[in-house]
Amino acid sequence: MSDTVTIIGKVATDPVLAQTGGGVPVTNFRLASTHRRYDQATRSWVDAGTNWYSVAAYRQLGEHAKASLRTGDSVIVTGRLRIRTWESNGKQGTSVDIDAEAVGHDLRWGTTAYLRSSRAGSSDPTRTNEDREPTAGATSSIDADLAPQTVADPQPGVDDLDTRWAEVDGEPPMISAAIG
Repeated sequence: MSDTVTIIGKVATDPVLAQTGGGVPVTNFRLASTHRRYDQATRSWVDAGTNWYSVAAYRQLGEHAKASLRTGDSVIVTGRLRIRTWESNGKQGTSVDIDAEAVGHDLRWGTTAYLRSSRAGSSDPTRTNEDREPTAGATSSIDADLAPQTVADPQPGVDDLDTRWAEVDGEPPMISAAIG
Protein backbone atom coordinates (compact mmCIF):
# COMPACT_ATOMS: atom_id res chain seq x y z
CA MET A 1 0.00 0.00 0.00
CA SER A 2 1.25 3.48 -0.78
CA ASP A 3 -0.11 6.84 0.23
CA THR A 4 -0.19 9.85 -2.08
CA VAL A 5 1.30 12.98 -0.53
CA THR A 6 2.00 16.54 -1.58
CA ILE A 7 5.06 18.19 -0.08
CA ILE A 8 6.11 21.83 -0.40
CA GLY A 9 9.79 22.47 0.14
CA LYS A 10 13.17 23.34 -1.32
CA VAL A 11 15.40 21.27 -3.58
CA ALA A 12 18.28 20.47 -1.22
CA THR A 13 20.68 18.67 -3.60
CA ASP A 14 21.47 19.00 -7.27
CA PRO A 15 19.12 16.71 -9.21
CA VAL A 16 21.04 13.75 -10.67
CA LEU A 17 19.83 12.00 -13.82
CA ALA A 18 20.64 8.28 -14.01
CA GLN A 19 19.11 5.15 -15.48
CA THR A 20 17.58 2.13 -13.81
CA GLY A 21 18.90 -1.34 -14.62
CA GLY A 22 16.17 -1.56 -17.27
CA GLY A 23 17.28 1.68 -18.93
CA VAL A 24 14.49 3.91 -17.56
CA PRO A 25 15.64 7.51 -16.87
CA VAL A 26 15.30 8.57 -13.23
CA THR A 27 16.20 11.85 -11.56
CA ASN A 28 16.90 11.81 -7.83
CA PHE A 29 17.14 14.74 -5.42
CA ARG A 30 16.62 15.51 -1.75
CA LEU A 31 13.74 17.72 -0.69
CA ALA A 32 13.75 19.74 2.55
CA SER A 33 10.42 20.83 4.00
CA THR A 34 10.91 23.24 6.89
CA HIS A 35 7.92 23.96 9.08
CA ARG A 36 7.57 27.42 10.57
CA ARG A 37 5.51 28.74 13.41
CA TYR A 38 4.84 32.14 14.89
CA ASP A 39 6.51 32.68 18.28
CA GLN A 40 4.34 35.02 20.37
CA ALA A 41 7.19 35.74 22.81
CA THR A 42 9.57 37.08 20.16
CA ARG A 43 6.83 38.15 17.75
CA SER A 44 8.61 36.51 14.85
CA TRP A 45 8.50 33.40 12.72
CA VAL A 46 10.84 30.60 13.78
CA ASP A 47 11.79 27.31 12.14
CA ALA A 48 10.17 24.39 13.91
CA GLY A 49 12.03 21.53 12.26
CA THR A 50 12.85 20.16 8.84
CA ASN A 51 11.60 16.95 7.25
CA TRP A 52 13.83 15.36 4.60
CA TYR A 53 12.61 13.35 1.63
CA SER A 54 14.38 11.45 -1.16
CA VAL A 55 12.53 12.13 -4.41
CA ALA A 56 12.70 9.94 -7.51
CA ALA A 57 11.13 11.14 -10.78
CA TYR A 58 11.01 8.59 -13.60
CA ARG A 59 10.90 8.73 -17.39
CA GLN A 60 9.97 12.05 -19.01
CA LEU A 61 9.13 13.64 -15.63
CA GLY A 62 12.67 12.82 -14.51
CA GLU A 63 14.22 14.29 -17.65
CA HIS A 64 12.16 17.47 -17.25
CA ALA A 65 13.01 17.71 -13.54
CA LYS A 66 16.74 17.45 -14.31
CA ALA A 67 16.46 20.21 -16.93
CA SER A 68 14.30 22.48 -14.76
CA LEU A 69 15.33 22.18 -11.10
CA ARG A 70 18.29 23.64 -9.25
CA THR A 71 19.39 23.48 -5.62
CA GLY A 72 17.39 26.01 -3.58
CA ASP A 73 14.33 26.06 -5.87
CA SER A 74 10.97 26.15 -4.08
CA VAL A 75 8.92 23.25 -5.40
CA ILE A 76 5.73 21.29 -4.90
CA VAL A 77 6.05 17.51 -5.23
CA THR A 78 3.16 15.06 -5.39
CA GLY A 79 3.76 11.34 -5.37
CA ARG A 80 3.62 7.98 -3.65
CA LEU A 81 5.14 7.90 -0.17
CA ARG A 82 7.37 4.99 0.86
CA ILE A 83 8.85 4.69 4.33
CA ARG A 84 11.60 2.11 4.74
CA THR A 85 14.19 1.20 7.34
CA TRP A 86 17.82 0.65 6.45
CA GLU A 87 21.03 -0.60 8.02
CA SER A 88 24.57 0.13 6.89
CA ASN A 89 27.91 -0.23 8.68
CA GLY A 90 26.20 -0.89 12.00
CA LYS A 91 23.94 2.17 11.72
CA GLN A 92 20.19 2.03 11.35
CA GLY A 93 17.74 4.58 10.11
CA THR A 94 14.49 5.34 8.39
CA SER A 95 14.24 6.77 4.91
CA VAL A 96 11.20 8.62 3.61
CA ASP A 97 10.99 8.37 -0.19
CA ILE A 98 8.61 9.88 -2.71
CA ASP A 99 8.09 8.39 -6.16
CA ALA A 100 7.08 11.63 -7.87
CA GLU A 101 3.98 11.84 -10.02
CA ALA A 102 4.22 15.63 -10.48
CA VAL A 103 6.87 18.24 -9.71
CA GLY A 104 6.57 21.99 -10.18
CA HIS A 105 7.97 25.29 -9.00
CA ASP A 106 6.13 26.95 -6.10
CA LEU A 107 5.00 30.20 -7.74
CA ARG A 108 4.40 31.92 -4.40
CA TRP A 109 8.11 32.70 -4.27
CA GLY A 110 9.06 33.38 -7.87
CA THR A 111 8.30 32.96 -11.53
CA THR A 112 9.14 30.28 -14.04
CA ALA A 113 8.90 29.91 -17.81
CA TYR A 114 7.04 26.86 -19.10
CA LEU A 115 8.14 25.22 -22.31
CA ARG A 116 5.87 22.40 -23.45
CA SER A 117 7.82 19.55 -24.96
CA SER A 118 6.57 17.63 -27.94
CA ARG A 119 5.89 13.93 -27.57
CA ALA A 120 7.60 13.13 -30.84
CA GLY A 121 11.25 13.71 -31.50
CA SER A 122 14.21 13.70 -29.21
CA SER A 123 13.93 12.88 -25.54
CA ASP A 124 16.73 15.35 -24.82
CA PRO A 125 15.08 17.82 -22.39
CA THR A 126 17.66 20.52 -23.14
CA ARG A 127 16.42 20.87 -26.72
CA THR A 128 13.56 23.27 -27.30
CA ASN A 129 10.62 22.57 -29.56
CA GLU A 130 12.16 24.89 -32.14
CA ASP A 131 15.32 22.70 -32.20
CA ARG A 132 13.38 19.53 -32.96
CA GLU A 133 12.91 18.49 -36.52
CA PRO A 134 9.26 17.97 -37.45
CA THR A 135 8.07 14.65 -38.76
CA ALA A 136 7.28 14.86 -42.47
CA GLY A 137 3.72 16.03 -43.01
CA ALA A 138 3.05 16.39 -39.28
CA THR A 139 2.19 19.47 -37.31
CA SER A 140 3.19 19.79 -33.71
CA SER A 141 0.61 19.55 -30.97
CA ILE A 142 1.54 23.10 -30.02
CA ASP A 143 0.74 24.34 -33.52
CA ALA A 144 -2.59 22.50 -33.41
CA ASP A 145 -3.42 23.98 -29.99
CA LEU A 146 -2.68 27.52 -31.16
CA ALA A 147 -4.28 27.27 -34.59
CA PRO A 148 -7.28 29.55 -34.95
CA GLN A 149 -10.57 27.74 -34.86
CA THR A 150 -13.66 28.81 -36.70
CA VAL A 151 -17.24 28.12 -35.90
CA ALA A 152 -19.14 26.86 -38.92
CA ASP A 153 -22.56 27.06 -37.29
CA PRO A 154 -22.55 29.21 -34.15
CA GLN A 155 -24.75 28.02 -31.35
CA PRO A 156 -27.91 29.99 -30.66
CA GLY A 157 -27.37 32.69 -28.10
CA VAL A 158 -23.69 33.39 -28.84
CA ASP A 159 -24.61 36.80 -30.28
CA ASP A 160 -26.53 37.54 -27.08
CA LEU A 161 -23.46 37.27 -24.82
CA ASP A 162 -22.50 40.43 -22.93
CA THR A 163 -18.83 40.84 -23.85
CA ARG A 164 -18.45 44.55 -23.10
CA TRP A 165 -16.19 43.66 -20.14
CA ALA A 166 -13.69 42.18 -22.59
CA GLU A 167 -13.56 45.08 -25.05
CA VAL A 168 -10.14 46.51 -25.82
CA ASP A 169 -10.06 50.04 -27.23
CA GLY A 170 -13.77 49.77 -28.03
CA GLU A 171 -13.28 46.63 -30.16
CA PRO A 172 -15.29 43.56 -29.15
CA PRO A 173 -13.40 40.30 -28.61
CA MET A 174 -13.32 37.64 -31.31
CA ILE A 175 -15.21 34.48 -30.45
CA SER A 176 -13.09 31.76 -31.98
CA ALA A 177 -14.70 28.58 -30.68
CA ALA A 178 -18.19 27.35 -30.03
CA ILE A 179 -19.46 27.92 -26.53
CA GLY A 180 -21.29 25.11 -24.88
